[in-house]
Amino acid sequence: MGKNTVIKVEHLTKQYLLNKSLLPKSDTLYGSFLNGLRHVKNLSQKQQKEEFLALQDVSFEIERGDRVGIIGRNGAGKSTLLKILSRITPPTKGRIEYTGRMASLLEVGTGFHGDLSGRENIYLNGSILGMNKHEIDRKFDEIVAFSEIEKFIDTPVKRYSSGMYVRLAFAVAAHLEPDILIVDEVLAVGDAAFQKKCLGKMKDVSSSGRTILFVSHQMSAIQNLCDKCLYLKNGKVVDFGVSEKIIPQYLLSSQALNSIVLSDLVDRSGNGILKFLSIKYKDGNGSVITSAIAGSSLNIEFEILSSASSVLSNINITVGIDDEHAQRITQLNNNNTNQIFNQVLPGVFKVHINIPVLPFKGGRYTISLFASVNGDIADWIQEATVLDIESGDFFKTGRLPDEGQGSVYVDHNFSLLS
Repeated sequence: MGKNTVIKVEHLTKQYLLNKSLLPKSDTLYGSFLNGLRHVKNLSQKQQKEEFLALQDVSFEIERGDRVGIIGRNGAGKSTLLKILSRITPPTKGRIEYTGRMASLLEVGTGFHGDLSGRENIYLNGSILGMNKHEIDRKFDEIVAFSEIEKFIDTPVKRYSSGMYVRLAFAVAAHLEPDILIVDEVLAVGDAAFQKKCLGKMKDVSSSGRTILFVSHQMSAIQNLCDKCLYLKNGKVVDFGVSEKIIPQYLLSSQALNSIVLSDLVDRSGNGILKFLSIKYKDGNGSVITSAIAGSSLNIEFEILSSASSVLSNINITVGIDDEHAQRITQLNNNNTNQIFNQVLPGVFKVHINIPVLPFKGGRYTISLFASVNGDIADWIQEATVLDIESGDFFKTGRLPDEGQGSVYVDHNFSLLS
């Protein structure tokens, strides 16, 4: 490696074999018994396997102090790359070289032991990074203050909410002085103030010569933090260079996500108790539409599968809407409207959202989906699909509003006072 190179990746390939003859799981004793009989019957048959290349011949070098954003659509290979870099999963081909201590924060739950307290996990993670007790003691108060969970520092982390878990996990990863810090989209679980705080901390970390690798679908966060970007598509490197060059290239490559069936998406997070299956857009008359009109009524309908064995309550559904610059315009959330879903039976159920007057200008908007049960993430899909909006007579004046003066229309009235 070069003098300033801290990570060197050469011809990295990750291949998975998909077993096409796996039997579906059953929740009943009788179903499991039948599956067992089918399995015995199929032992003599040759199983069909399909190759899937999550990464294909990926090569790049990262220098000390670089802040690198890894961008790409769902299924591009971003998370797979981070898992290989973090030594969580091995590559099929290729090699990786890096120097220094590496800390990773890839998903809620990574690196913590659920039965240990927050305090004990801080010392455990420090030891894994090769730090002695004196070094961890010196950073302990900073970690606790940053995480904002002082009252719960001696509580087992398995009792933490997702937000508390992420706060402590990020505080540990960022404050224990790693030479390389790897952070996946996990920060999106936190609130906006904490996300801003984390971005500021990562800037501080990199200013002292440490290296940051950051995966996010939010281009505003990438632009704010990262000086370089690695753009992946279908497991291959499209380009690698300064953010000002790569981000516009990525945004211009927007693909037609309307055709994607939600149930087929694999790049999703959560415990799987709930799963988004499908989405439909309908107009005010209930007719299915492929694009909406600004100023008109829009209905969004989901089919969601509950795989729980009993009735679920305290279900939260969130729809995030981003513009063509990947900026979050708004979110639709049944918690905000005080319409939490309770007594939901196992199986498929439908959720309906009505927007009486669509206030967005014409363009293509990206939709992200999030579902939780009792505060735990059940299903979370970044960039699940898109919503196309055509310009419309929002103000009911018989003419279209000016398009170049903002993204959102606000209903208003003028009057002349004497």
